[in-house]
Amino acid sequence: MDQECAAAGRRCLVIAGTGSGAGKTTVTLGIMAALRGKGLKVQGFKCGPDYIDPTYHKAVTGRPSRNLDSWMFGAEAVRELYERASADADLAVIEGVMGFYDGKDPKSNVGSTAEISLLLGSPVLLVVNCQSMARSAAAIVKGFQLLDPRVRIAAVFANKVGSAGHYRIVKEAIEQECGVPVIGYLLREEALSVPERHLGLVPSIERGELGGLFDALAERLQQTTDMDKLLELSELADELGLPPSPANRIFAEPARKYPVTLAVARDAAFHFYYEENLELLELYGARLRFFSPLAGEPLPEDAGGLYIGGGFPEEFAERLGAQTAVAESIRRAVEQGLPTLAECGGFMYLTGSIRDTDGRSFPMVGLVPGQVTMQRRLAALGLREVTGLPGNFLLPEGEAARGHEFHYSVYEPPDETALPAHAYETKGMRGTKTEGALRNRLIAGYTHLHFASNPGIVPRWLAECEAYKAERA
Repeated sequence: MDQECAAAGRRCLVIAGTGSGAGKTTVTLGIMAALRGKGLKVQGFKCGPDYIDPTYHKAVTGRPSRNLDSWMFGAEAVRELYERASADADLAVIEGVMGFYDGKDPKSNVGSTAEISLLLGSPVLLVVNCQSMARSAAAIVKGFQLLDPRVRIAAVFANKVGSAGHYRIVKEAIEQECGVPVIGYLLREEALSVPERHLGLVPSIERGELGGLFDALAERLQQTTDMDKLLELSELADELGLPPSPANRIFAEPARKYPVTLAVARDAAFHFYYEENLELLELYGARLRFFSPLAGEPLPEDAGGLYIGGGFPEEFAERLGAQTAVAESIRRAVEQGLPTLAECGGFMYLTGSIRDTDGRSFPMVGLVPGQVTMQRRLAALGLREVTGLPGNFLLPEGEAARGHEFHYSVYEPPDETALPAHAYETKGMRGTKTEGALRNRLIAGYTHLHFASNPGIVPRWLAECEAYKAERA
């Protein structure tokens, strides 16, 4: 079987849920682990902008997982990034976001898992939470089939069933009424559920502390799921008539390269980066130098630019606050004009201080006046369209890019007279607002940008890095 799998043509499968909480992440991780156990190269993808589920995927597959978001960077880019990442894989497993049809617009498929499945011609495994229902499960599946007849729900996975007997009832009802196979199930077992996802969980994933859970999921799925049928269904992508592979547009070879060193903060406090962002910087000639503020590593001396991504510095605020030499190295370079992008956690780090939910305050770098205060409820969540304001070298005035916000902190400037210049204007579901901070060549704010939404960000940034190095020569 394993040799046949490796020799077979292109395989892909979207794993979607009827809604958040249906269990699609648990099922996705179990399937990934089981397939990898068969010796297959599995390429993971996540629909939407989420950073946490791709961290799980990488831990299971051993390969960086990629985000696919049709609203954030468009249909052609989705196909290009998918083809690029999965070219050497035996199978692509694409985990959905929210419910199958949930996306940017309640009246269309825009930004939804359904749209991704259509763009890639991928068959869909629909995960249904079958707790406390029997024949009604068939009505749910039927509704998902009928809402958009173009999608191909190739099979169903019955999650959270009460027993093997309960599974047989659900399976019979769905297969009779919906005409698709039900290929497996998981019982309602808390021990086999993925822990509630939150930012503080990520380091434990990366340290391998959940490896036992992944192994247990793989073993259970091997017992309760027809894996041969799943692999057979993944080949339906070819039957659905995949669109031709797009020419490289995002990753087209640039006419000019910029041989500059770009420092990238990467450690347990700062590690939310879209892989394509880093790869595009390298494509345009940047040499990425990773360093750890948390470990006391100062900004590399040869840096021509700085990228501080998201994460959760609040979890390590006391340790970061004690690294005064690191803060001074960053503060001095940015004040001298180092072209810098700081997103979310990076933005928080560059403010005057972080106050935690217990009221304790810890000093940060101090480049952006004011402080951020943590709160127990979510402060912002959603997709964002960002438009540059005057002085923004990444996004000249009026130029746009797309990304997302997700944070529990609130930025508090010291007073109205000390407000920093805003870096951009953001538009989300609740309207438009000015946001971020602009100082010299520093651009900082809560929005995580995906460079595929505006690849011009990369050469503009690296050109500024080149100019900075020339000024310092």
